[in-house]
Amino acid sequence: MRKQFFKTGLFLPAIFVALLFMQGAPMANERGNNAEIFVQQLADDAVASLTDQDIPRKQRIDLFRDLFKAKFAYRSIGKFVLGRNWRKASKEEQNEYLGLFEDLMVISYVDRFVKYTGAGLKVESSRIDNENTVSVFSSITREGAPKPVHIAWRVVSRNDITKIVDVVIEGASMSSTLRSDFSSMIRQKGGKVSGLIEELRIKTAALKQETAN
Repeated sequence: MRKQFFKTGLFLPAIFVALLFMQGAPMANERGNNAEIFVQQLADDAVASLTDQDIPRKQRIDLFRDLFKAKFAYRSIGKFVLGRNWRKASKEEQNEYLGLFEDLMVISYVDRFVKYTGAGLKVESSRIDNENTVSVFSSITREGAPKPVHIAWRVVSRNDITKIVDVVIEGASMSSTLRSDFSSMIRQKGGKVSGLIEELRIKTAALKQETAN
């Protein structure tokens, strides 16, 4: 049961790894250009702070947490992922879930950046989705891979605040994939959010123990 739940671990690393290797391309419109600049800066920050082998792992995790919280709408993503179960959760469960969700995203994937230092990601185009949202399209090429992986970043700007709300890899949405996995786990736990929270506690505790070793 737990194995099925955490299969998403195979999907998510490419999302965060892609931050490291951006090559910008000019965009015709201001909103598209601003979205590209935002993602490019995110990539530059990741390269500067997360790939230096001289930085202790715990410090890299702290740096990645700051980056994740600054650039991703993690609370909104977390609520979307929980779906209708968000309303079923108590206030205490909601707060604990969001903290565990943040830990899972941050601690799980910080080490995977180092493995992709030979990769390159190129921003190719953008699309205005609505008055607040721009999709930035890119591809990542890894040495020895037969073809590039296509990645789209959904960037939302409201009141001078810009955040990434979703990443879509080869047509598969990060947020929707997690939502499906979490919903499945809640069903397996008798429809209780507390069951999901317990699984997240176990997983994040194990990850933190690895960090301490």
